[in-house]
Amino acid sequence: MKTVIMAGGMGTRIAEIARDIPKPMLPVAGMPVLEHEINCLRDQGFRDIILTVGHLGQVIVDYFGDGHGISPATGEPFGVSIEYYFEREPLGNAGALLRLRDKLTEDFFLLNGDAMFCVDFERMAAFHRGHGGLATLLTHPNDHPYDSGLIVTDGDRRVTGWLTKEDPRPTWYKNRVNAGVHILSPKLLERDFDTVKVDLDRQILKLLAGTGAMYAYDSPEYVKDMGTPERYGQVCRDFDSGLIEGKSLRNRQKAVFLDRDGTLNKYVGFLRDIDELELLPGVSEAVRAIDRSGYLAVVATNQPVIARGEVTVPQLEEIHAKLETLLGAEGAYLDGIYYCPHHPHKGYEGEVPELKIECDCRKPKPGLLLRAAEELNIDLARSWMVGDGEADMLAGKAAGCRTALIGEGNFGQDVSVGSLLEFTKGYLK
Repeated sequence: MKTVIMAGGMGTRIAEIARDIPKPMLPVAGMPVLEHEINCLRDQGFRDIILTVGHLGQVIVDYFGDGHGISPATGEPFGVSIEYYFEREPLGNAGALLRLRDKLTEDFFLLNGDAMFCVDFERMAAFHRGHGGLATLLTHPNDHPYDSGLIVTDGDRRVTGWLTKEDPRPTWYKNRVNAGVHILSPKLLERDFDTVKVDLDRQILKLLAGTGAMYAYDSPEYVKDMGTPERYGQVCRDFDSGLIEGKSLRNRQKAVFLDRDGTLNKYVGFLRDIDELELLPGVSEAVRAIDRSGYLAVVATNQPVIARGEVTVPQLEEIHAKLETLLGAEGAYLDGIYYCPHHPHKGYEGEVPELKIECDCRKPKPGLLLRAAEELNIDLARSWMVGDGEADMLAGKAAGCRTALIGEGNFGQDVSVGSLLEFTKGYLK
């Protein structure tokens, strides 16, 4: 599969530290960020690369050549094959693609040249092949969803809505943002446009939302653009700490599994009314600490209200959207929410018969944790289950996790704490 990397931006926001070199050549640990991208692709077998260049593009050409030479940073071969397309005038972030149509005859990766990432591209490619869409977007949570464009999906991960920063958004929303990593079909380039500059998001991809032809590949992996000096500095710190490579799903992850009611939000019995959802004190700070530690923050919650017919799946999704919105407003995010909709006891008015079953996912059984571990490549032995009840501790133990009980009681837990924040301060290393 070919990869097109867009490396021609002007970089006006970061010009104060990158006046004489293009943004993709900013060094991270002594190596241009673009070389980090190329190495990530090469190491996974994606070696056929087209770079679109413009502003100061000759700097990029002089450094990488055709990809068959030696890296000035490492002294090792680049190990790829590179072609170039020079933008003699600004074409937007999709205009160059239209001029490359004869070279893009099969589905291809499209990446931004000024972003740092460490993504399992083969895993994403397998998702794309399995769903058969015209486009697949890598989506992820971030710590500022309130001023980011949002991707809305259905239960099958089809993109149903695309909300730009300027678009009105609902009161509560899932924290899922387009990371700028795409797999596209060349069929998207068959139409002609009336404008010289073509915007990929607004003129091509956004129009696919709701058609069933575009999918979101949701991933907790590290993807961050370096468009401002602050973000560039954060990327450099994250690289030095090992966070960037560590978050790749090619590596086994460690997670903090979180019960919901009584752990993240106030316990009110069976939470049926979205207005009753209220974060516990210190929870946003605690989840931020998990996010920045290299652990994944993954909710695992029993929701028998679904089987009992007291809350519908769309209503539960709205409750979880509120949870994500409240956390996002404080710079915190969740990497996944897994819930069990089943309930074995029958006899409730309005119950859903097909969900009134004994299952493997209702805590104290470990099914939710095992499913998350499979999907996110989690090493359960290096992970924690944190909750406020016996079922949480038993599920964590059954999955092979360490366990932390919030509150009092003796359920075989490894540690007891007074709150989630106390746990992150005392035990999250």
